[in-house]
Amino acid sequence: MAEYIASDLEKDITIINTFDLETDAEKVIPKGGFGYISSGAGDLYTLEENIRSFNHKLIKPRVLQEIDNPDTKTSIFGDEITSPIIMAPVAAHGLAHVKGEIDSAKGVSDYGSIYTASSFATKSFKEMSDQANGQPQWFQFYMSKDDGINRNIMDEAKANGVKAIVLTADATVGGNRETDKRNGFTFPLGMPIVQAYQSGVGQTMDAVYKSAKQRLSPKDIEFLAEYSGLPVFVKGVQDGEDASVAINSGAGGIWVSNHGGRQIDGGIAAFDALQGVAETVNKRVPVVFDSGVRRGAHVYKALASGADLVAIGRPVVYGLALGGHQGVQNVFNYFQHELELTMQLTGTHNIDEIKRTKLVDNPYGN
Repeated sequence: MAEYIASDLEKDITIINTFDLETDAEKVIPKGGFGYISSGAGDLYTLEENIRSFNHKLIKPRVLQEIDNPDTKTSIFGDEITSPIIMAPVAAHGLAHVKGEIDSAKGVSDYGSIYTASSFATKSFKEMSDQANGQPQWFQFYMSKDDGINRNIMDEAKANGVKAIVLTADATVGGNRETDKRNGFTFPLGMPIVQAYQSGVGQTMDAVYKSAKQRLSPKDIEFLAEYSGLPVFVKGVQDGEDASVAINSGAGGIWVSNHGGRQIDGGIAAFDALQGVAETVNKRVPVVFDSGVRRGAHVYKALASGADLVAIGRPVVYGLALGGHQGVQNVFNYFQHELELTMQLTGTHNIDEIKRTKLVDNPYGN
């Protein structure tokens, strides 16, 4: 195993944009870890199109709307949060910072939003839940092939205050991540949540995925919802028909995502899938969106296209590497500031008004 030294920085960071943030993070995250975090499948077409696709729709500003200090607060399942911007599940934060998910959870909590823990976290449920400070935490689940293990993990999640389960359905196998192969990347850290079926240490991403359940079906949603008694989001939905199947099987939410372009290269950009899925859902359950979100205006466009919440991933991990928990909070503050600026300049007072906003098709191309 190659030598691995993660960042231990704890400081305020200045963020001009998230693209600069990624460049700066590359300087402090070891090569293998940075490649795993930043890259995606194949030629990276879908990863890059996730970002470009936000230009497929344009904002039509309104003026003279008597607006000052737009309100970003929203709520879900009775929990009020600072904004609709939440933490997406990302594996192995310990690749970026020695405190890993402990500092990530603290930064999100200090901001006042939802932290979504990954099954492949490098810290335990308790270590993350200790940072919650009254803020909700969700759990993204890669199911074991053994339902006894699945029940034990859900029991531990609930014992540590988890309020929703997020079933990732688009990663039953690992995507063709060529950067990891070139770097010879294997995980240098353990995965305590799933240690009953996966150690993680010294293994490739393909090996990690193969240890989890690969043949997912609607019955898995029924099982998770019935056993946990919690809302179950199905993550990775990009087709309206799949959304309906999930809801009819007991899903309490739909999470539109293409795994940040890490699975199928040449697949549809997540933003391009969002509106159609949201229209099919038709407000029956909440819709969460992620993949390619790099600006507050992207958050605005996702909300205007049918999302109730918007999750951010890679930029948060870069902030973690550069500034620990304070860096994480700074990333959320950056997105909120840009969202507030967009709201002010478009005449939208609150999140509900954004959701009623109509975007226009881009007549200029990309």
